[in-house]
Amino acid sequence: MMTRLARYVILLSLPVVVGGCAMQKDNVKEGGDKMRNIKLSSAFFGEEEARAVERVLAGQVVNMGKEVFMFEQELEEFFGNLNAKVTCVHSCTAALQLALQACDIKPGDEVLVPTFTFVATFQAVAANGAIPIPCDVDIEDGFIDLKDAESRITKKTKAIIPVLFAGCDSKIKKVYELAKKYNLKVIEDAAHSFGDENIAKRDGIFCFSFDPIKNISCGDGGCILTQQKEVTERLKDMRLLGVIGDTECRFSGKRSWGADVQEKGWRLHMNNIAAAIGREQLKKFDRIKKARQRNAKLYKQHLSNIKEIQLMPINTDTAVPHIFPIIVNNGKRDCLKQYLADKGIETGVQYKPNHLLTFFSKGYNLPKAEELYSKILSIPIHPFVTESEIYYIIENIKQYFK
Repeated sequence: MMTRLARYVILLSLPVVVGGCAMQKDNVKEGGDKMRNIKLSSAFFGEEEARAVERVLAGQVVNMGKEVFMFEQELEEFFGNLNAKVTCVHSCTAALQLALQACDIKPGDEVLVPTFTFVATFQAVAANGAIPIPCDVDIEDGFIDLKDAESRITKKTKAIIPVLFAGCDSKIKKVYELAKKYNLKVIEDAAHSFGDENIAKRDGIFCFSFDPIKNISCGDGGCILTQQKEVTERLKDMRLLGVIGDTECRFSGKRSWGADVQEKGWRLHMNNIAAAIGREQLKKFDRIKKARQRNAKLYKQHLSNIKEIQLMPINTDTAVPHIFPIIVNNGKRDCLKQYLADKGIETGVQYKPNHLLTFFSKGYNLPKAEELYSKILSIPIHPFVTESEIYYIIENIKQYFK
């Protein structure tokens, strides 16, 4: 039977994940009429994750150990690239930070980053003492505008971080071409792209997110996937304060007393509780994938003929959409957002461009990103959204534009 502590641990994150509701529930208006309450995002936790937490607590080894080792092995098998290795850490932000350091990005170096991304991408660069250089994006997919990015390259530019916003990666080859031309490191922010069939086919460095609302969740977590052996070797040590060989010791149940440290390290490893949750999530991924792809295909099928709406070019056969953003033209985004809220449909606006944030402002405008920010609206796509609810959302969007 599940312990009270295990239940507490697994349920603790649910208010953060789903705004206080573990499942979709109906609200009731005065007078008895039911009103929908469709959340924008939700994790896919269940009893399996709770039992996994209980297993770890019963074993009394909560820090990094066997569960993390097994999760890394299972992820490597999942990605299907025999040459690629996985390093699990406590967030995608940590993954980006460590990947940059493993690529020898140093204080004062400049890194090209699309301004239209979650601030975590910029903060990961800043954590290394490097300087994130905001670049404009293409309106149709939020991908980094490579012409604008090239115009911002200086002698200090050492890397570029393409963000696979909403899983869009059709222009990724051009990023590598640009990087080769200027001898830049490429680190892909793939926080939105876990499960994309194209990822493991590329020889790159990929940073994934396992936070509460991503395609799989550890409660919080992330990982780096790469075929570059020297990068992986450094990552394994850097995530554990730079202690050489500490990963192998912990995986074998030992401690590395007296080991050397040769570079700056961080306490950014994943713990066994998070890994145990992630292992259960990985078992469910086929169900998660089918639900997200089904929902995305329904949206594409029924919203593509609305002239005021532009859909992003998400390949729903290979990508597993973490979010489903639509671009609402003619200044109608905010009114549509309120209309849907009145119908019990939660939506979101992702993201405020980083060059508009005080800390990362460079004093120049990025007009396409600013235009996209004024038009974009994300609608629910997570696995708890039923097919009937997807049709309810579609019909209300259509009704608004009639």
